[in-house]
Amino acid sequence: MELKVTTIQSHLHWENPKANLNMFEAKIANIQNTDLIVLPEMFTTGFTMNAKLFAETMQGETIDWMKKQAQNKNAAICGSAIIKNDEGNYVNRFLFVTQDEIHYYDKAHLFRMGDENNHYVKGNIQKIITYKGFNIAPMVCYDLRFPVWMRRTETFNYDVLIFVANWPQRRAEHWKALLTARAIENQAYVVGVNRIGNDGNSILHSGDTSVISPLGEILYRKTEEEDIKTHTLSKSVLTDYRNAFPVEKDADSFEIM
Repeated sequence: MELKVTTIQSHLHWENPKANLNMFEAKIANIQNTDLIVLPEMFTTGFTMNAKLFAETMQGETIDWMKKQAQNKNAAICGSAIIKNDEGNYVNRFLFVTQDEIHYYDKAHLFRMGDENNHYVKGNIQKIITYKGFNIAPMVCYDLRFPVWMRRTETFNYDVLIFVANWPQRRAEHWKALLTARAIENQAYVVGVNRIGNDGNSILHSGDTSVISPLGEILYRKTEEEDIKTHTLSKSVLTDYRNAFPVEKDADSFEIM
């Protein structure tokens, strides 16, 4: 069993949803034969704190656009956007859209050094998305620094961790090291999609979009350049490695409160 995942590393138009949707639509048009397309964090705006100005609902233009792309490519599409939830709060929401379903996960760890915690409400629910025979755990950017939150367990058991990000270049080595660590410690594929270029706050992003194997092998990494790449993830490689090296049998038990 295989899952074809296409990563899109791109610059973003600052606080310009229409320009970003048009840009990504043109990029997606050229993608062939994939199961899942992964866009960066806040792919419609960049990492803005102007939540009130750019928030949409789950019936908004971005969701409609994602449905259209999923239909056109017969594939799922994911990335995060600013959503006003049912309680009227703003969340940084990972959206996973297929032709038939919408799944979502709200970013659990808000980046206080960028004031995100003062503009958004954090999520508190882990999510597993079952798609084409693979269990996928969605995560957003700063979540990467908190291994307990994404520790693979019997009740939170996944095959692929997906991180979407606006991770700054000045901490790129952290991004690369932590992606590899999350793959090794959880014996899972890790896909990390980051943006490139300067944002509206003159913060530079180098991308370093990566795909890491369950053994910690770097299968793909792209720095600074725009790139669209399709990767094939193998369920048998994953299962065979876990069976041969079953570290989870010696793992500590715990609960997240």
